[in-house]
Amino acid sequence: MLNIVIFGPPGSGKGTQSARIAKKYDLRHLSTGDILREEMDKKTSLGKKVSEYIDKGLLVPDDIVLKMLYDYAAGHMDSPGFIFDGFPRTIVQAEALDKLLNKRGIPINIVLSVEVEEQELFKRIMGRGEDSGRSDDSEEIARQRLDVYKEQSMPLIDYYKQQGKIVTIDGMKPVDEVFDRICQAIEAVKAV
Repeated sequence: MLNIVIFGPPGSGKGTQSARIAKKYDLRHLSTGDILREEMDKKTSLGKKVSEYIDKGLLVPDDIVLKMLYDYAAGHMDSPGFIFDGFPRTIVQAEALDKLLNKRGIPINIVLSVEVEEQELFKRIMGRGEDSGRSDDSEEIARQRLDVYKEQSMPLIDYYKQQGKIVTIDGMKPVDEVFDRICQAIEAVKAV
């Protein structure tokens, strides 16, 4: 089983790259953002609770995200692997994910950290908000999300470095070049 984590700040292109990785390697694409937005669109009680956090640019609490992740992953354990897109976002989530996967003997193989300059991120987020109408892509919320990412998600780089699993990807390059670099990194891990 091939398990990949891809993370980076909002607007880094991880969703785009995740979809391509999932297709090429026949992995189950697990995007917590997509799952959360689906709950919000359905206006479920969970979706309403999630919306309160996302609309303010805050991370959804770990207990909510972890329950959704466990439920989703448990229902798809027959797949050749997972691409975790935008998850984990905190050390607590990373430890919980490791515990879940290690218990099943299917640990994370590689962690892709997509890095993009802040000015470019902001430009991308604002453009995406105009295109998609996402409520979490306003200027104020975009700045808040980038601050939250720096504070809560950046520590994941050191967490995964200590495990020897992190590969830094230059997300400033064109989409196809970024994908080629990602594939090189994945192939190197698969060859081991």
